[in-house]
Amino acid sequence: MAGREPVRRFTWSRGQKHRPGLEFLVSTGRHHGYESLAEARLLLMLDIAGELTDVLSQPLRLRFAAMDGPRDHIPDFFAETRSGRWLIDVRPAGQIKPRDEVAFAATAEVAQLLGWGYVVVTGWRRFVAATVDALSAQRRPLSDPLAMAEALLDAAAEGPRSFGDLAGGTRAPAVARAFLLHLLWHRHLGMDLDIPLSDHTLIAAAGQSEAR
Repeated sequence: MAGREPVRRFTWSRGQKHRPGLEFLVSTGRHHGYESLAEARLLLMLDIAGELTDVLSQPLRLRFAAMDGPRDHIPDFFAETRSGRWLIDVRPAGQIKPRDEVAFAATAEVAQLLGWGYVVVTGWRRFVAATVDALSAQRRPLSDPLAMAEALLDAAAEGPRSFGDLAGGTRAPAVARAFLLHLLWHRHLGMDLDIPLSDHTLIAAAGQSEAR
């Protein structure tokens, strides 16, 4: 992956419908390009997944023959993880056209031949994206002069407790809230991502519960 660049450049122009930009990933320590908010959300999800080692936007161009003639397709991302390699396309549900299905099928064939995984991301469960976005606010390293992380982990190890109770049981609840988000992001603590994050959300030590 070192030195590789996207095969297609990102463009910015007045009136364009998509929104490109750069997303910083803790997993790689770098910014990565995206062409839409849906792609930016996918990068955030890859970052929290915990297995990511590198990612490349617009990684390669596939050329293939279809019923209507020669075609080409550029997958949105190539992801290198500790458990395998993935080609990923991002297309919101309801916006996938027949031509897209052909391109996705061709990409899946190539990925299978190479021993890679392939997935088309069409969306997320109702509360997942908002919760992960909230956790990402504290994903970078935090200084901890109050030993807040150790206190929260010890309290959670006694059994599942609500977010509000864990924070309120410390000597600095406002600081504890930031560390709870940080520990959840790095999966030292777990919660159910199918429900909204609030003071009533049950938080458990990583060995007791897994975030879904």
